[in-house]
Amino acid sequence: MLNNKVYSALNIIGLAGGMAVALLIALWVVNEYSYDKFLPDYKSLYQVELNFTDPHDGEHTQQAVSLPIADVLRKEYPEVKYVAETDWMGSHDLLVGNKKLYMNGAAIGSDFLKMFQYPLIKGNKNAVLKDPFSIVLTESTTKALFGEADPIGKTVRIDNKYDVKVTGVMNDIPKNSTLQFNYLLPFSFNEATQDWMKNARTTYYNNSFQIFVQLKPGVDYEKLAPKIRNIVYNGGPKMRPAKPVVLFHPLEDWHLYSDFKNGKEAGGFIDYVRMFSIIGMLVLLIACINFMNLSTARSEKRAREVGVRKAIGSQRKDLIFQFLTESILITFIAFLLSILFVQLTLPSFNTLTGDAVNIPYGNPAFWCIMTTYVLATGLLAGSRPAFYLSSFNPVKVLKGAIQVGKAAALPRKILVVLQFSCSIALIISTVIVYQQIQHAKDRPTGYSADRLVTTDMSDDLNNHYDALRNDLLQTGTVESVAKASSPLTGVYWHTGIEKWPGQAVGELAINVGGVSVSDSYFKTVGMKLAQGSDFSGKWSTDTSNIIINEAAVRRMGLKQPINQLITFNGINGQAKIIGVVKDALMESPFTPVEPTVFVHGRGGNFVMYRLAQGASTHDAIEKITKIFNAYNPAYPYSYRFVDDEYNSKFNLELLVGKLAGVFAGLAIFISCLGLFGLAAYVAEQRTKEIGIRKVLGASVAQVWLLLSGDFIVLVMISCVIASPIALYFLSNWLRKYDYRISIGPGVFVLSAAVAIVITLITISFQAIKAALTNPVKSLRSE
Repeated sequence: MLNNKVYSALNIIGLAGGMAVALLIALWVVNEYSYDKFLPDYKSLYQVELNFTDPHDGEHTQQAVSLPIADVLRKEYPEVKYVAETDWMGSHDLLVGNKKLYMNGAAIGSDFLKMFQYPLIKGNKNAVLKDPFSIVLTESTTKALFGEADPIGKTVRIDNKYDVKVTGVMNDIPKNSTLQFNYLLPFSFNEATQDWMKNARTTYYNNSFQIFVQLKPGVDYEKLAPKIRNIVYNGGPKMRPAKPVVLFHPLEDWHLYSDFKNGKEAGGFIDYVRMFSIIGMLVLLIACINFMNLSTARSEKRAREVGVRKAIGSQRKDLIFQFLTESILITFIAFLLSILFVQLTLPSFNTLTGDAVNIPYGNPAFWCIMTTYVLATGLLAGSRPAFYLSSFNPVKVLKGAIQVGKAAALPRKILVVLQFSCSIALIISTVIVYQQIQHAKDRPTGYSADRLVTTDMSDDLNNHYDALRNDLLQTGTVESVAKASSPLTGVYWHTGIEKWPGQAVGELAINVGGVSVSDSYFKTVGMKLAQGSDFSGKWSTDTSNIIINEAAVRRMGLKQPINQLITFNGINGQAKIIGVVKDALMESPFTPVEPTVFVHGRGGNFVMYRLAQGASTHDAIEKITKIFNAYNPAYPYSYRFVDDEYNSKFNLELLVGKLAGVFAGLAIFISCLGLFGLAAYVAEQRTKEIGIRKVLGASVAQVWLLLSGDFIVLVMISCVIASPIALYFLSNWLRKYDYRISIGPGVFVLSAAVAIVITLITISFQAIKAALTNPVKSLRSE
């Protein structure tokens, strides 16, 4: 049987594992809450967003807004201190000599750096971007372009088209910042260089920008909210019933809150932060239960010690203090081991989550919290053993009349049921999360992502698009080419349909997505037409023709959509519907398809090309690279496979599934450490009973069943308790997805089977070992 050192090792390892999980999750949670808090005025900073509530399409909130909102906020609301417009912080080419970088940057309004006080190494925040053709670089971007030379006053060429002068250098943006960029341009640069923006400040339909505001000190947003809610409705398109409501989203909530209900924050990533906080506490609780069980299981070894100490005058409080001190000492050793576990795990954990979590060894507050953490865990883990051991009657103990094992059996069984209920609930959660992910992955996308590649367009590529397309096709490695204003996995332009046949009285606009495409778009991406024609042939010359998706047909209630005329903000005058394309998942795979309008020939930000069937990807990319470099010499050639972009939409759910799986596995492992020790203890307690049964003819299988039966019953009880609790919480979690699975009984049966098999494997070693022991030795041990 197991000796005291082995029991102590099981105790320390189990407790260290639980503490490591709890510590790792705590560090991660603190990191998630730290987003954007490094900015001095973060509590007064907001992003302007639009909330739509439509009985047909449900509720959604978007960050894409129009520029007139910024002008109204500046002029009419004295509560607002600063207003800054920005673009969507896309990537552009930066060229200095023979050095070229394709980096993410932003065009910002003049108040941006007054609001977001990112530290400047060189330059004055009030003056660095006054000139439309100026640029501020981050420190790492500066070194990549200029090395150690002073960049101030030097020229950077943007998109191989415009020269801008470096007027400032700023520190690299922290990892825990929601806004990420490598350089800043003035918003006036976009207005001076992009023709489509000339009328952007006069129309509320052009939701293509971001707007940030800072409120004056002492202004209560809750009092301001009713005043701003109707800015768009009163000044722009009067969309009904999807009335656009203006709201301010606080900076401190950007990272954690992204879901809204009735214009109020209603969840988001915060749900997962809370969920894993609970999981961390559960795993730590499981480890503490192990400590309690193993300590009380071995209590008869210390019964005589307690009896002697009480007989010579020790009071119960002295014994409680002793046992709690021992518990805290063991917890401290486990804590040191847990620090090692966390440190070894952090690189893999950060790779998995994409965060930069670390242990703040130099932070005194961390060690104060950890001291409290060790004390609390030690007291929790050692409380029952301390009070239980100190309660022994010295007379009974010294006479050998106390039945320690029986006295502790029921509480131990309750604790085993509790810890396995937590573990089984985690197993069920992991299975459900993966089922939901697979359910969404199996959803028809409405296009073919196989061998489909996307590259960002530049002015050079747009100007030579026809030649680029022909050269790509002539390589024999590309079978189709098209361009579009949005990637296949997202819609960047939102607009409104103002008039359509059968329009209800008072319903003046529908919010829809808009995509500008070339004539070969649908063929290239593999979207199928449900009715009508695409933009090829005779339809390729008239830019007033449009194609809509089935979701738009349903939203407008059109019975015969082909040749119907509608009015929307993408085309002057009326547009004719020449085709209906089947719904495609261009946004979230978990939500209904958004009504979308496709217009023809309005340029493109992305070029898409499908590699030929059977073509070697390596050879194809090699040939394609030469062609792109020929037409786009200032840009480094880059590409993305559409199937990878689509799979990235599941990143959050996959992260949750992986973390839940890892923590469920650790919870089971820690539970099994305790179960292994308890099985050894039970086998030791029943040594003579087993010997007598074997003398009377019991087989190894019968003895194994005798020792295993109690534990299997406890695990089955745990399954019964865990299943309805997991069902309740997982059903609530699934409600956030419009496209979701139904939870069937199979997952509970599977989880119960897994738990029982793991239990049998854990205890069988001790059970079979006891069954194979020579009964003569067992009976002589009296």
